[in-house]
Amino acid sequence: MSVQVEKLEKNMAKLTIEVPAAEFEAAIQGAYLKNKKRISLPGFRKGKVPRAMIEKMYGEGFFYEDAANAVIPKAYEKAAMESEIEIVSRPEISVEQIGKGKDFIFTATVAVKPEVTLGQYKDLEYDEKPVEVTDEDLEQELKKVQEQNARTITVEDRAIANGDIAVIDFTGSVDGEEFEGGKGEDYELVIGSHSFVDTFEDQLIGKNTGDEVDVNVTFPEDYQAANLAGKPALFKVVIKAIKTKKVPELDDEFASDVSDFDTLDEYKEDLKKTILERKQKNAKTAKENALVDKVIENAQMDIPEPMIELEVRQMADEFAQRMQMQGLSMEQYMQYTGLTSEKLLEEMKPNAEKKIKTRLVLEAVVDAEKIEVSAEELEAEYKKLAEMYQMEVDKVKEIMGTAGEENMKKDIAVQKAVDVIAESSK
Repeated sequence: MSVQVEKLEKNMAKLTIEVPAAEFEAAIQGAYLKNKKRISLPGFRKGKVPRAMIEKMYGEGFFYEDAANAVIPKAYEKAAMESEIEIVSRPEISVEQIGKGKDFIFTATVAVKPEVTLGQYKDLEYDEKPVEVTDEDLEQELKKVQEQNARTITVEDRAIANGDIAVIDFTGSVDGEEFEGGKGEDYELVIGSHSFVDTFEDQLIGKNTGDEVDVNVTFPEDYQAANLAGKPALFKVVIKAIKTKKVPELDDEFASDVSDFDTLDEYKEDLKKTILERKQKNAKTAKENALVDKVIENAQMDIPEPMIELEVRQMADEFAQRMQMQGLSMEQYMQYTGLTSEKLLEEMKPNAEKKIKTRLVLEAVVDAEKIEVSAEELEAEYKKLAEMYQMEVDKVKEIMGTAGEENMKKDIAVQKAVDVIAESSK
C-alpha cells in the first residue's frame, strides 16, 4: 500500500491511497464467500453458485462495493498513521480507481490540526472583584436546603395554584384522532414548569381534584413531530390529585436535622464558609475563562469546518448518553422540547467552535512555555481518579492504558497553561 499527501487550502489535506491489486482481489473473494450463501441461480444449489457465474450474470463489479467497504477502513487507518499529519475530522472518501486486476485507489479528504499564532497571553488585565457572602446569598442557600428537605403533601381544600403538582391522566387528539405520545396516567405535572406545550398548565389553574378538563393547545410550527407541528390539539384531562411541597421551619431543630450542628446560628456560620469557598472557586473559574477568551482573541487560527462538525457530533453523542442515563431517549427529548436534530446540532456549533479554539490556544501556550508534566503530578492525578471511583491506583492505570495516560498528561499540561495565564495577569 502507498499513500500520497496533498496539502489543500484552509487546513485541509487529501490522502491518495493505493491498495495493490492482489489485496483488493482477496477482498473481492472475501465478499463472495461472505455473500454466496444468499445467492441462487437456476441450475445451482443455493450457496453453491461459482463466483464467475455470479459476475457473468450480474456484472463484474457485483462484489466491488463490499470489497471496498472491507478494504477502506484498514487502509485509511494505516495511511493516516504513515502520513504523519494530525487529522482532526472524519475522512471524506472518494473511489478513484476500481476494477479487476487493477490497484484499488481512493482518496480521503481530511481536516488537519491548524497551526496557532499566539498573540499576547501573559500580563493580561483582569478586573478582579472581591468575593464576599451577602445576607441574600445565605438566605438563598437556606431556601435551597429547605426545598431539598420539603415534604410533599396532598391538598384537598383548594384548587390548583401555580407551583402545585397536579396528578393527572390525559389523552391527546388532533382532528379527533389520538396520537403517539399523547397519553399518560398518574402523571405528576409541576404547574408553572412549562414542560407541556403552549398554555396546557395555565388551563389547569383553578381546577379541583376530580374535575375533568378539556385543554386546548396548539403545537409550535417547528415541533419535532411533523404530523403535529402547528396543529391544534385537544387533551382530555382528569385531575386525580393536587400536591404541594411543605418546607420545614428555619429553627434549631431544622439545623440539627440537616447538619451536624445543634443550633441554627452554628449551621449558618458553616454555610457561610461553604458559600464563600464555592464563590471563590466560581470566581477563579470566571477569571480563567475570561483570560483564556482574551488569549483566543489575540491569537490567529483557521479552524476547518469538518473539525467543527466532528466536535459537534461528539458533543451530541455525549448529550444523548446523558439523556439516556436520565431515562430519556433523544426521540422523547425532541418531542418534549420541540427541537429537531438539525436545530440541536446548529445550537451546539458555537460551543463546539469555542471548545476547539480554547484547546488549541492552550496547547500552543504549553509549547511556547515548554510546559512538562512531572511523574509526581501524573501520580497525583491517578490518585485523585482512584479516590473518585473508589478503585486501586494500579487498577486505574490498567484501565487508562498508554493512550489514556498520554491524554491525562495533555490535560494536566493544558491546566498548567491556564495557571500560567492567570498567575501572570494584572
